[in-house]
Amino acid sequence: MPVVKVLTEGIGEVNLRDIGEYRKRGGYEQWQRVATTMSPADVIDLVSKSGLRGRGGAGFPTGRKWQFLPNNGRPRYMVCNCDEAEPGTFKDHLLLEETPHQVIEGMLIGSYAIGSNHAFIYIRGEFKRGFDIFSAAIEEARAAGMLGDNVFGGEFSIELTPHRGAGAYICGEETALLNSLEGKRGEPRLKPPFPAIKGLYGEPTVVNNVETLAFLPHIVKNGPEWFAKVGPEKSPGYKIVSVSGHVKKAGNYEVPLGTTLRELLEIAGGARDGRTIVAIQPGGGSSACLFEEDLDLSYDFDTMAAHKTMLGSGAVVFFDDTTDFVKAAHALVRFFAHESCGQCTPCREGGHWLELTLERLLHGGGLDSDIDLLVSVSHQMTGLNLCPLGDSIEPFLASVVKRFEPQFRRYVKHAEPATV
Repeated sequence: MPVVKVLTEGIGEVNLRDIGEYRKRGGYEQWQRVATTMSPADVIDLVSKSGLRGRGGAGFPTGRKWQFLPNNGRPRYMVCNCDEAEPGTFKDHLLLEETPHQVIEGMLIGSYAIGSNHAFIYIRGEFKRGFDIFSAAIEEARAAGMLGDNVFGGEFSIELTPHRGAGAYICGEETALLNSLEGKRGEPRLKPPFPAIKGLYGEPTVVNNVETLAFLPHIVKNGPEWFAKVGPEKSPGYKIVSVSGHVKKAGNYEVPLGTTLRELLEIAGGARDGRTIVAIQPGGGSSACLFEEDLDLSYDFDTMAAHKTMLGSGAVVFFDDTTDFVKAAHALVRFFAHESCGQCTPCREGGHWLELTLERLLHGGGLDSDIDLLVSVSHQMTGLNLCPLGDSIEPFLASVVKRFEPQFRRYVKHAEPATV
């Protein structure tokens, strides 16, 4: 099986929350090397050559994202996004709670690369335990001289501030996150300007995911070629995949990109006894389903996009032949409708209408016309909002209505659960 341990090395075996244990295993050595022997341009070049793409959802090349910052002499900010809220995703808080110093080291290296003297980590409100663990780790790192004024006796100074959100899905979107971090209502901003130009406190800002930043010490240590040679050329490297649904061993599994969906299913123990997998959601609640004939597809950014879905944050949900996709669609639509910030009319009104229609369908009050309207309305909501939340409703809903239409049609006449 193609399971590896890079970011997850030592988790469950030793207490990596302790800075002493982390340093025994080479922790903070790459941060010291970067801060004392490398220029920011060297680090950006190294990360660009590695091909590292953002692990938070968009998959944008990290080095290129850093290069968008203007050279205008203004303060710059590094923000680590740990507002993990995508349905099916649970890998960031694993890193936050089990190996916080690895995340800190990545944040410090990233901050140095972009010339930021103040980094923030935005932690989802429900992650109280993770927030406490991470805050304690920051103080350990400060006491050890890893952050603060003139680190390692040089000219670079860096502060790191943890900030706890209040449990809003919308704050995973980077501009809504920045508004929340500033103490404002957590709702997306109009873009442009993008955060690289005008972000936190109106200054140039980079927002990177926890997993993205955690890879930086390893890329610095092993070199860009080590990362770039793994997996497909345009989607290189390793990925923590959160596997859940109708499998025997749900969990986080670290694999090379390019691993097939079938291999991920086997890693997670396979389907439940006597059951058959009929659908796979490869990128969290916002992604369209693939189906049993797609199990041998390569799990990477470009292959998923070519099949009209996405890798997203790396949450793979398997559905077997016991699934009622009308109920599954209702659960996801209800989630997105509830989490809308209400700023954009298509998202605010359309999501609520779709929720009510599915609810009526489930209770036996549906009309034949509702089935086509579910797809039509969700499509009309797409591309008309300030952020992707309104667009997130269509992919799963449209894909399962098309594939499992008889289940939806049956609810027009009967309220009892349908079969595939």
